[in-house]
Amino acid sequence: QAASLKDAARLAKKALGDLKTQEASDREALAEVEKQTEKQLNKRSMLVQKREENLRKIQQLGSLPAAELEEHRDDSVKELMRKLHKVNTELTKYSHVNKKALDQYVNFSEQREALLERKQELDKGSEAIEELIEALDRQKDEAILRTFKGVSKHFSEVFKELVPLGRGQLIMRTSADREEAGGAEEEAESQGTASLSAASQSSSGKGGGHRVNDFEGVQVRVSFTPAGEVYLMSQLSGGQKALVALSMIFAIQRCDPAPFYLFDELDQALDSTYRAAVAAMIQRQANAANSPTQFITTTFRPELVKVASKCYGISLQNKNSNIHALTKGDALSFVADL
Repeated sequence: QAASLKDAARLAKKALGDLKTQEASDREALAEVEKQTEKQLNKRSMLVQKREENLRKIQQLGSLPAAELEEHRDDSVKELMRKLHKVNTELTKYSHVNKKALDQYVNFSEQREALLERKQELDKGSEAIEELIEALDRQKDEAILRTFKGVSKHFSEVFKELVPLGRGQLIMRTSADREEAGGAEEEAESQGTASLSAASQSSSGKGGGHRVNDFEGVQVRVSFTPAGEVYLMSQLSGGQKALVALSMIFAIQRCDPAPFYLFDELDQALDSTYRAAVAAMIQRQANAANSPTQFITTTFRPELVKVASKCYGISLQNKNSNIHALTKGDALSFVADL
């Protein structure tokens, strides 16, 4: 029995040695397989990379015509490489060409589009500003024309009140009037007469067709007699000019009233008839129901004293001015003694 156990142990050791040998052989075979597998994977990776590179080159070439493909379909790889080398050699002749031209073109094209969009925005903004300026200019023109028409209307009314037999008118002069009239107006001034009706028609013809920028000034034309003779400011005497100036002041006062007015001897150059007319108008304006106005005047004439509500005398004593309240009778006696 002991001998049989020894034989069994010997056989087991031999079998174990054979298994170890087989295991070593298997390990070597497995290592060889892993080595081959790694080589195949590396080769596959290289082929995939090469394939992607070729695909990228094909994409860079773009789509080729079918005729070109058919022409080179039967060429060998060696022949194709030779032709490629020849083409590359010819391309070296154009090495001085700016290779960034395409990128620059794309960049500049984008900048151009951005600038064009900005230009459109600025053009729209400019149009809006021009429209606003046009609207403001139109409102300004309308306000000036409206004010002039109001003052002109009141001037005619005031002058008619001061000179019942006369007529007066304000005329807006434009550059077109100077060009059209030429020397006719100067000739009319030298002769001293003109037609007020013709002047009225000339003034009424200046409608909305003229802009305020075309206006050069205001001309006054008045007539002091019912005969219809019209005089310009340069043809008037000192008293007549003073009367026209007062008519202008009262016309503005009716158009845009002020709380009070201060006049210094406004009736000095006027004769008694016009002094009385001015005094009566001041009295009406001062006692007007809708817009009464205070008038403070200095005078040495009795016409204004008669319509005054309060009178004050000013005297000079010891180089000092003194103000004294006077009755209307004392004030009339004072001016009568002058």
